[in-house]
Amino acid sequence: MEFIKTNTENGICTLTISAPKSLNALNSTILKELDASIDELGKDVRVLIITGDGEKSFVAGADISEMQNLDAEQGENFGRLGAQVFRKIETLDIPVIAAVNGFALGGGCELAMACDIRICSDNAKFGQPEVGLGIIPGFSGTYRLAKLVGMGYAKEMIYTGKAIRADEALRIGLVNAVYPQAELMGAAVAMATKICAMAPIAVRYAKLCIEAEYDLEADAAIAYENKVFGMCFATKDQKEGMTAFLTKGKPNFKNE
Repeated sequence: MEFIKTNTENGICTLTISAPKSLNALNSTILKELDASIDELGKDVRVLIITGDGEKSFVAGADISEMQNLDAEQGENFGRLGAQVFRKIETLDIPVIAAVNGFALGGGCELAMACDIRICSDNAKFGQPEVGLGIIPGFSGTYRLAKLVGMGYAKEMIYTGKAIRADEALRIGLVNAVYPQAELMGAAVAMATKICAMAPIAVRYAKLCIEAEYDLEADAAIAYENKVFGMCFATKDQKEGMTAFLTKGKPNFKNE
């Protein structure tokens, strides 16, 4: 990999996008490397953290120099590549934390939104500035931003192209928490460690339910949850967790 670095410890994989000269902007090569890196995650990985290289930028956007001379078909294909990679991240069966360490503009904001949880440094900025370039968000930004912050905020951000600071991103629910730059990765690892301490099958099932039920009517969503709840009782981890609770011990979950 030329632009993607990965490191796995204690069930936590940290994936770093590293193209500092372009502030980690996404081009076709980086998107394909990101796609391949997701496919190569080991079975021992319980949580994925995605971040950017350096203290200035998570991902500053998509590579404008690559997009400048695309025709309509090529533009659609480029958008589809990014959208498919981000959808793969969104539908991973493990939690994904975006540790946003600076600019998250355009494709960077869209990448963060494809993750389950977003935390950021206090110098982070989020935005979808594409209309100022004569295009629209092309990696599913128009879809995910409205789901996360509501139609009104999404339309304002996309129509005006404005960037928002970390504190406003927190206020509107785009991120879960804001940390000083030096504390961001420690906070991400701490959160991932807490997740790793939980029953892994239950965490996967919980993510499955949340994602699958989002667009269902209430009765269908509740019925789906009931079914998956029952499936938990077929796992050894459920017996382990409840036995440990009743005996005041510490569970030893084995992903079974």
